[in-house]
Amino acid sequence: MRIGILTSGGDSPGMNACIRAVVKTALAPGTSCFGIRSGFQGLILNDIHPLGRDDVRYILHRGGTMLYSARCPDFMLPEKRQLAYQNLAKHGITGLVVIGGDGSFAGAQAMEKEAGIGVIGIPGTIDNDIVGTEMCLGFDTACQTAVDAIDKIRDTATSHHRLFLVEVMGRHSPAIALRCALATGALGVLVPGTHYDMAQLFAALSAAKARKKLSNIVVVAEGEETGGAALLAHHIGRHFPEYELRVAVLGHIQRGGSPSVTDRELGARMGALAAEALMDGKSGHMTAYVRGQVCLVPLDTAHTSKPAPNQDWIDLIAKLGA
Repeated sequence: MRIGILTSGGDSPGMNACIRAVVKTALAPGTSCFGIRSGFQGLILNDIHPLGRDDVRYILHRGGTMLYSARCPDFMLPEKRQLAYQNLAKHGITGLVVIGGDGSFAGAQAMEKEAGIGVIGIPGTIDNDIVGTEMCLGFDTACQTAVDAIDKIRDTATSHHRLFLVEVMGRHSPAIALRCALATGALGVLVPGTHYDMAQLFAALSAAKARKKLSNIVVVAEGEETGGAALLAHHIGRHFPEYELRVAVLGHIQRGGSPSVTDRELGARMGALAAEALMDGKSGHMTAYVRGQVCLVPLDTAHTSKPAPNQDWIDLIAKLGA
């Protein structure tokens, strides 16, 4: 059989390790692999090319994706999807590995239902917001990148007795903010999906000031739901003019960089399983990490909802950061 592979949506560290695993697993007799550049856009434009062992050499440690990625609103149009199906048929591709998030999986499901293409999804998003897996590809590296940055910011905060509000990625997901806040001993955290108790934060700031501890870190998830670090800085500044306040937005540095050991391992295991599943005639599944094992779960349950913030984590961060 012929297996296609694409990366879609935002890039995440570990995607190249995953591509490498798919290609090398598909080197079995009677099987070949094709790379589709720039996600679903590449399907529409017929940007499809054979991939062999030499093409995936020395990519295991690289961030980003060698196949490039893009968001493709055109794929929502039936006539554009028909072009994609025709292009797959030209290359004889009957199975597809899609690495991405919930929007990418929705596109994969459409292909399976409309054209009978075998599809296996691999959760690749630093937001870690795909239901059905405990960890998505890229999440661990993004958290480590953010923690490294926050540790450096704390050095300056301590040296100058400053309060820093550090904004991390995760527009609809609390995962990065919660993990990084706990790992860096932040005074507090603001995440989507919860009504943050400003009185609790103000009480913590007052208590810190009474202890003459004016250097603190508060981690804030980006997005309209939280208002972001800039809005929180405005509220704090009005109530605590004595704090020397700074805002640091980490932004897209969290997406790039060499993947961690965890993301390299996860990419290798998920990529191999995805290729093996297609070769065994399976379709409509997503690879998932559950209790230390990589397994398959139904794709139609993988993008239906977002994980809720863990209140226990929020309470623990407040307790340990005081």
